[in-house]
Amino acid sequence: MTEAQTSPLTAELIDEAVADLHSIHDWLRFAVSQFNAADLYFGHGTDNPWDEAGLLMAFTLHMTHIADPVLLTTRLTRSEKRQFAALLQQRIEQRIPAAYLTHHAYFADLPFYVDERVLVPRSPIGELIKQQFSRWFPQNPPSRILDLCTGSGCIAIACAHYLPEAEVDAIDISEDALTVADINIDQHGLYQRVFPILSDGYDAIPGQTYDLIVTNPPYVDAEDMADLPDEFRHEPELGLASGEDGLELTLRILAGAAAHLNDDGVLICEVGNSMVALSERFPQVPFDWIEFEHGGHGVFALTKAQLKQYQAFFQE
Repeated sequence: MTEAQTSPLTAELIDEAVADLHSIHDWLRFAVSQFNAADLYFGHGTDNPWDEAGLLMAFTLHMTHIADPVLLTTRLTRSEKRQFAALLQQRIEQRIPAAYLTHHAYFADLPFYVDERVLVPRSPIGELIKQQFSRWFPQNPPSRILDLCTGSGCIAIACAHYLPEAEVDAIDISEDALTVADINIDQHGLYQRVFPILSDGYDAIPGQTYDLIVTNPPYVDAEDMADLPDEFRHEPELGLASGEDGLELTLRILAGAAAHLNDDGVLICEVGNSMVALSERFPQVPFDWIEFEHGGHGVFALTKAQLKQYQAFFQE
């Protein structure tokens, strides 16, 4: 336990806050102060304590958001104060990200159910999905898509939402993850176009080909896994760790991608901070590292032709 974690939000402090604080703004300010004192990590849907507190407040009040400034001056009931304080306690003492406390996260402006069986959606690939991958498919959007390592199903579902003619196979090795993906597919009414498949990589789809393979696989290397903030310990390790250099699964994806792409097909893959290790390992491969307007890094694209050209390197 760190020093910050030994200073929980005490019952006495909560009683004082319930007596003295009245408006939503009062309680958000209080939450931010407590979060800062506890030295929390933010990176599971928010990047700052105000937005994190806002998610918990919106959940407490059964609202989708509380961005309207008029709402900030409204007063809370005593029971609402207690409910919000209980969430603050869990967030601080157990280091549970807000998305897991609320079972709610947004990806590509779409809502998703999440729990600790899946990672919290946060991939910059969402920006490409909203653009219908137009950089690689300027004429005809991809109509057959494979989402490898689908987790909550957020990428597969967002692809189907923004590409209404597309069918998407959503693969994961985790039965637990696919259970969550099923919940989200059902909530978005996409059972006719998003198909969850239990598989270790490409094993369950021999002979199947796609216009686009999009994947956010595990890519955290051993050193970074050892140093992750406590908030990440609530996420499934299966969705994060990928060997000593973070490339174990990425190499399998690269080696097999060409066989599962149509002639003009494209692989888009996120490797995060492991982009350095990947570039150093294959300096001869022209990875197309994508720049994002709204932040994010470590996502590359390769065409089927490029994957075939360098396939021998990936299979070594």
